[in-house]
This record gives sequence, C-alpha cells and structure tokens, in this order.
Amino acid sequence: MEAIKHLYWRAGFGLSPAEWAEKKSMPLRKAVDELFSQARNPNLLPVPEPDLPSEPQMLDREQIQERQRIERQRVLEYNYSWLQRMSNPEEPALLERMTFFWHGHFACDIDNSVLAVQYLNTLRFHALGNFRDLVVAIAREPAMIRYLNNQQNRKDQPNENFARELLELFTIGRGNYTETDIKEGARAFTGWSSTLRGEYIFRPGQHDYNRKTFFGKTGNYDGTDIIDLILERKETALFIVGKIYRHFVHEKGPEERIKALAREFYASGYDIGRLMQAIFESDWFYAPENIGTKIKSPVELLAGMIRSLGLQFEDGLGAVFVQRALGQILFHPPNVAGWPGGRSWIDNSTLMTRLNLPTVFLSSAEANLRPKDDLTAKERGPGLRRLNANYNLQPFGKLIRQQDPESALNALREYLLIRESAVNNATIRQYIQTSEPGAFLAQAIMRIMSLPEYQMC
Repeated sequence: MEAIKHLYWRAGFGLSPAEWAEKKSMPLRKAVDELFSQARNPNLLPVPEPDLPSEPQMLDREQIQERQRIERQRVLEYNYSWLQRMSNPEEPALLERMTFFWHGHFACDIDNSVLAVQYLNTLRFHALGNFRDLVVAIAREPAMIRYLNNQQNRKDQPNENFARELLELFTIGRGNYTETDIKEGARAFTGWSSTLRGEYIFRPGQHDYNRKTFFGKTGNYDGTDIIDLILERKETALFIVGKIYRHFVHEKGPEERIKALAREFYASGYDIGRLMQAIFESDWFYAPENIGTKIKSPVELLAGMIRSLGLQFEDGLGAVFVQRALGQILFHPPNVAGWPGGRSWIDNSTLMTRLNLPTVFLSSAEANLRPKDDLTAKERGPGLRRLNANYNLQPFGKLIRQQDPESALNALREYLLIRESAVNNATIRQYIQTSEPGAFLAQAIMRIMSLPEYQMC
C-alpha cells in the first residue's frame, strides 16, 4: 500500500479517499498501465480570442494599464482551473503531473491569457511524447518568444537570451557549450517571432541566412537545425534524465543508474513516455530510500489537499493566495530557471503557513495569508484573512466506516501519510475535543494533516 501511495504522489497529486479505497490493493503494474492509458488523449483548452483594440495607438496610459490588469486576472483564472484539473480524479493524473514538471523546466512568466493557454496546451500535448518535438514547439511558443525577447532577435542585432537558456537550462546544461555556440545559435533563431494575436511567425527579412558554426560544425543552420545538433549530443539526454530523476525519484541518484536511463532515452530518440514508464516500473523506484523523501511543492501540497478534502473555493483567487503565500504561483515562476524546489520550499515564512492550512480549511479559521517573504515572489499584494473554501468529508466514510476511534485514526494515517509518523494516536487524541462522529473525523484529519510528515511525499 505504501508503494501505491508513492506512485500516485510522484506520478500525480495523491489519491482521493475514494481512489485510495479502490486502488490501495491494486497491483503496481496495473496501476502504472492505468496511469499511462488515461494520459493518451490530452484534453486541450480552447484558446480564447485575442482582445485587441481596433486602434491601439489611441489608448492612453490608464486604458493600457486597465487592459493589462484584466489580462493578469484572466491568467489567474486559468491558474485556478489548472489547479482544479490537477486535483480532479476524473482527469489523467500523470499527464497533469508531467505538464507541471515541464512548466518548471521550460519556465515562462506569462501575463496574457491567450499566451498562457497556448503554452499550457503545448506542454500538455507533448508532455509524454518526443522531447525534440517539445523543444521545437517551445521555441516557437509566443509566450516563450516574448519572455526571452526573441522577437528582438534580428540579423543586424542578434539577441542571445533564448539561445543561452536553450543550452543552459532547457537541453544540454552548463559546461557542454561555449559562448561562441550561444552567439551562433542566436543567429540561427533570428526571425522567429510572434504576432500581436499571439501566433508564431517566421520573419524572413529578419533572419540571418549566412553560415554558422555550432558545436564545431558549419552550415546554413536555422533554429530546428540547432536543436537537432544539441540533441545529437548524448550530454543532452544525461542532463534531461538527471533533472527528471531528481524530480520524480530522489534528489540524489546513483550516477550509473542515471547514465543507464540516459542511454535508453537517447537510443529511443528521446521518447519521454518510454523513459517515465521505465522509471515507474522499476523496483528501485519503490525502494524505501526513495519513499517519503521529497518535500511537497506548494502546488503539490495544495492540489493534494483539494483532492483529499474535496475543496471548492468560493473564489479561485483564494487558491492563488495560498500559492503566493507558499512561494509557487502557476504561470509565474521566479525566473527562467524555474523554482529551486527541495529544501527551498521550507523557511520561516512558509513552515507555519503549511502546517496551519488544514486548520484553515477544516475549521474556517482566519488564514492571514501574506506573500512569501521573497524578493523574487510574483503577484505581490495585500494579505487575505479568509479562504472561503468548502470541504466534503463524506467520501472518508468508506475508509473508516463504523470503526472505533483508534481504528479510525489508524485508517486515516494509513491514507494521509506516505510514511509513518513518530506522533502516536494518543498524542493526536489529546487535541481532539469531541466524540461526535462528524466533528471527530474533521478534527482527526486536521491533526494528521498538520503533522510534519504530511509535508513529504
């Protein structure tokens, strides 16, 4: 049962009470097959029609700022709708988890709803497909083009931002390229731009058609040629597999195991789905040293709580406030390197907020949420006193039925904690002030979710 919880927390965002009752005795191979089967058909979002003024040159400063404010609000609405997908048992968990991973890898700060939806659709469509196709699609994604200023990349004045991040963060990693490779690569991406409507466009008049020398090879390369040359290098497979391993398995992995996975990834032509299946079907993925060792990111923590408690926010901005307070807002990474993850999630300004969230959700306590004390935090603003979220504990009835308090606590711990806690039931019961079944259940869940062990997956 521990292995099933481990799989669904790493390949998804945990399990709802009903899912846990159904799957806790499921064979692992069957569970893995089910995750991949559900992820075959990505349900892409309809792209909204761009809201373009008929005469943009006639807008004054206040009108421009108001239009920008409206767009930021729309992006926050898509933030909450994506969070709902992550926490919805009816959605393909693995697909949403992979989309979330690639969002952190191809980090992009977006304040336009059209660009946000297109970017998310691109990540979701390619999430378990071919890595080359994903990189080419991201290079042509208007959100990324604007974020890394490639619309300013022209033959007479190349802009190196995208080429630099493509090499350093998106593909091969530091130490495997030179400054010359960055400059030559930037020339190959000249003319890759976007329209006011948020569509990719190649502008031939801005493209440098002269020969470029990249990784020691010379030719009349364009952007796709550069991507292919990068993928020819086995170091690229090693860099990507290393990052995937640290996210899905353990921050520190055996070097030989990662190298073996990288060789398979390279030989497969960069098949992401095959790589992930190899990881989730391996025995070492379920080894004790890999279970319960990962600090849940704010989005993982929040999506898992929504899934478990059946939370419905009266205003989706409440969910965004939680992300803001904990330091991870969808569509707003701190920079192009994405979120650092790991121990960076826990500090003096986030630990108590994390531990108090169950109480806020289950007892209507004041939240007093404020932006994370971080100079790079996005979407700063005033605090929020109440979250106004409704919960549904009825599905927990399948887990505890008419059990005595001790057995009920054991059943809840088995479901909610990935690893056992040193805090025993007697200590938990000291904080439960009622014997009435409904109130007892709420307080018991609240106390168990407030344990430090619940922060881990």
